[in-house]
Amino acid sequence: MTTEIRDAQPTDEAAWHRLWVGYLTFYKVDLPEAVTGHTWARILDPSSRVAMRVALVDREMAGFAIHHFHDSTWALTPDCYLEDLYVDEKFRGQGVGRALIDDLITLARTKGWSRLYWHTDRDNVRARKLYDTYAQECGHVRYRIALT
Repeated sequence: MTTEIRDAQPTDEAAWHRLWVGYLTFYKVDLPEAVTGHTWARILDPSSRVAMRVALVDREMAGFAIHHFHDSTWALTPDCYLEDLYVDEKFRGQGVGRALIDDLITLARTKGWSRLYWHTDRDNVRARKLYDTYAQECGHVRYRIALT
């Protein structure tokens, strides 16, 4: 098994879309296709802060990490927010999620960003086993108000 991590490319759209649907299904979310299309466009737009790294296993897309950086009021340099991390079911338990997180850690350090952080559902036990190897859960509770 050969794993490669790289930036998303325009030719990745169909493979990403298949995984994106799996990701949304996992979280029981139904997004309009316009939102998905807009997300893909921002991923490819070099002027957007939204970016994606993909994991390829033997040249097949096995997972993705959508992230963006933002300024922080608690540090001198930006933070990196890992917004969406997903690994195809058939590749789970093979180190793909870890490879994507390790890649983002390296990227963030290279860019001089202060921190990498993310959220997950409390009940996402499988993912939390991986996440707990990186850091302790910080005890914050997220609140969200839908404005549109």
